[in-house]
Amino acid sequence: MDRMMTLARSIALLGLGAVFGGCAAKQPPPVQHYALGMSRADYRDYTGSKASPCDAEPRWFAEELTAVNGLLARFVKETEQAEDAQAQEHPQHLALLEEGLRTLPPVLKVHENNLRALTTCGFRRTGAFPDLAQRGTALLAEAQGRMALAPRIQAAAALREAQRQWREEGPAREAKARETWCPKPSQVGQPDLYFARQSPEGHTEWLFCDGHVVEKTGDAEPALLSPEGLTKAERRRVQPKKYLDAARAYPTEEMDRQPTAATLQAPAAPGSGSAAGTAN
Repeated sequence: MDRMMTLARSIALLGLGAVFGGCAAKQPPPVQHYALGMSRADYRDYTGSKASPCDAEPRWFAEELTAVNGLLARFVKETEQAEDAQAQEHPQHLALLEEGLRTLPPVLKVHENNLRALTTCGFRRTGAFPDLAQRGTALLAEAQGRMALAPRIQAAAALREAQRQWREEGPAREAKARETWCPKPSQVGQPDLYFARQSPEGHTEWLFCDGHVVEKTGDAEPALLSPEGLTKAERRRVQPKKYLDAARAYPTEEMDRQPTAATLQAPAAPGSGSAAGTAN
């Protein structure tokens, strides 16, 4: 009799274990917390946890979809000026886009999977789910499109910053080249070329240690400009052809130019913008 009662108790415990095990298997995935800028969203990765949102509490699932939809809507709105460098909120929009580029892709993937899984749920046509699905699909496409533009927008921003630095640091580059290449003291009539630069508009200048400058604009012939205050004896020592020849011989690749998209990606030439040259 005792043996039969023990057997019955064991069977009952096994049955309860199976029931509780089945319940545990249907527990929803853990909530994940995500922040982007000032937005927050809680969601669950059903696909990654090998679960189905169709087995979840519909109200919870609707709240999760609503939260992610809201975050994506704000992301799309607050990055729309990221490509317009003149826009007032460009810096903030660009920063948010860059943050999204780093952290948003996994959330987009989960949201895409959850929206796809929703189409198989029995409650998909009830309550707010039709609107959530339609809006979520549209926002997902907009966010993915904005993310696809991000590398191009980042490259343009990096180029603008490089060009700004080039303009600001121009005097320092020129001074360093003079310090490096010019003899002390410099001699008038000795065409020691220490620096050459070209403006974005195509105006080129070759600078010489004795104060002479060769200038060229567009297709015009280069011209030699003498510094003020030269004596008659100093003027007699100046041979324009030597200065013009030195300018023509200056390596084009070493000329100081505003960065472009192509040059920003290429390795910088050694000694760019500060090579010396002397015409004999």
